[in-house]
Amino acid sequence: MSELETIIGIDLGTTNSLAATVLEHGPEALRPPGAEAIMPSVLSRSGQGWLVGAAAREERTRSPETTVYSVKRLMGRDAEYLADEIARLHYRVEPAMRGLVRVRIGEETFTPQELSAELLREIKRRSEEALGHPVAKAVITVPAYFDDSQRQATRDAGRIAGLDVVRIINEPTAAAIAYGLDQKKSGLVAVYDLGGGTFDISLLSLSGKVFKVLSTHGDTHLGGDDFDRLLAEELRQRVLAEHPGAELDSPLAAALLLKTAELLKIDLSRALETGYELDLPGQGLRASGRMTREELNELIAPLVERTLDSARQALKAAGKSAEEVQDVVMVGGSSRVPLVREEVERFFGRRPNISINPDEVVAVGAAIQGHLLAGGRRDFLLLDVIPLSLGLETLGGTFSKLIMGNTTLPAQAGELFTTHVDNQTGVDVNIYQGEREFVKDCRSLGRFRLKGLPPMPAGLPRINVSFEVDANGILTVSAREERSGTEASIEVIPSHGLTGEEIDRIMEDSYEHAMDDLNERQMVEFRNMADAVFRGIEKAWEDAERMLSSEATGMIRQQMDKVRQVAQGSDPLALKREMDLLGRMTQPLADAIISKAALTELRKFYEDTGSGPESG
Repeated sequence: MSELETIIGIDLGTTNSLAATVLEHGPEALRPPGAEAIMPSVLSRSGQGWLVGAAAREERTRSPETTVYSVKRLMGRDAEYLADEIARLHYRVEPAMRGLVRVRIGEETFTPQELSAELLREIKRRSEEALGHPVAKAVITVPAYFDDSQRQATRDAGRIAGLDVVRIINEPTAAAIAYGLDQKKSGLVAVYDLGGGTFDISLLSLSGKVFKVLSTHGDTHLGGDDFDRLLAEELRQRVLAEHPGAELDSPLAAALLLKTAELLKIDLSRALETGYELDLPGQGLRASGRMTREELNELIAPLVERTLDSARQALKAAGKSAEEVQDVVMVGGSSRVPLVREEVERFFGRRPNISINPDEVVAVGAAIQGHLLAGGRRDFLLLDVIPLSLGLETLGGTFSKLIMGNTTLPAQAGELFTTHVDNQTGVDVNIYQGEREFVKDCRSLGRFRLKGLPPMPAGLPRINVSFEVDANGILTVSAREERSGTEASIEVIPSHGLTGEEIDRIMEDSYEHAMDDLNERQMVEFRNMADAVFRGIEKAWEDAERMLSSEATGMIRQQMDKVRQVAQGSDPLALKREMDLLGRMTQPLADAIISKAALTELRKFYEDTGSGPESG
């Protein structure tokens, strides 16, 4: 890259996550050597350490109770809101203080912010490996419909992971940047973003180098994961019809059904019909069958229609019609499902734009925004909006809106308050976000205690409470008593967030245990590597006994036992040493097998061509 500071863009997804950056030749997703750009948003607890990404996803059907997925759905939410979600998860989620939830694995518990931080920490590590230098700053994307608590939780996760989150940006807006929609002269564009766990649709008005988000609507509880669940339930009913005594309620059986459903969904996005097989360990039960795309469409049609309901709401809020939309941009892995594309085309009356990889487009847009913030030249102005109205609880439990939904960011508003009791020195102000008329139907963001007011008769103080939403969509509140000029202090008690002290403690713990975590991670990776090597040796053992002396094969067996013994311990360097020794001992076998394969191919070539080494 140039001398500009690197600010990576991160798409922290429900199902998958990835990072991107802007290089000399342009923006691209970051791929560590020999790895994919996309990392599954899955964590698996092993001892005191974490397995993250593809390796963790493999543990989901082996150890479902210690494998955590769809963390994004837990961010900034309380146990009551998440009740239905928690019932479907294969790991334990428990209520905690201040409306927080915690994930329990054995004797340990973790907040969603801590778990998301582990994902971000791994993305940071992968990005540094791809770039060859440290990364300290990032732009992180969130669904447009994420409220203040969810945005704050995302920022906290970044801080815990050791990242300076310089901007929180809406996913549909990031996608619009990546598509280069600012290059258009004018027009109305819809960004349809269907990910693993969330859905958003945003309408953007493009005018020269300015593109403004007119409205946004969505559902933070709707995505491809929900398609999988419907398919898994269909599979469950089919298996029970064929095997009435099957035990399908265990976490392991549920995880296997879900994994099979996900593979079915992917296959049916490419083919009109496919087969499936289900092996349930411990039950000696195997079920198989066929499913058609038509059957899949019938299952998921109501969910797809819900996305179109959101599209109608967004159009209504913007005062536009579907016919006025000139381009429809598809974002998110679940937008690949054929029924989704068909219904979107029918709704808008035009074929959707799928010119960029829907899995990478959000991270690429965030990277471009990061490049801009780092001082890179990109000649456009981005005007985003706040998704839901912000306001206060007023008399009778009504909701007084100060900043309206779909207001362009940044935004500011204020309201005057007074006291109802003589000599009152403090006032409680309850902050909410939503669109309903009563606070009981809106989302509580927190209780703000305004302290230090001078004692005055009731009704005399004039307390100006100011709301300010920054470019990240994050709310801050300040207060001032106008008559005395006294600035009132504000003590924020987050309803669904971590306090500064909790974040500091989590960060201190991560520093304190960093070496232990690294050792445990390396042990898990080396054990997996050892298992793969053992399988390779066993597969070639007949060749080994034929090609090597009995003394050599005996030494290999002894070394394999030594590796197994060291793998039970906690010293990754010792395990690597023993693995390296095993590798050196089996090198002659590997060379012989390769030579044997080459000779076989040569003989086949001579037989096919009628030539031989003596000809010519």
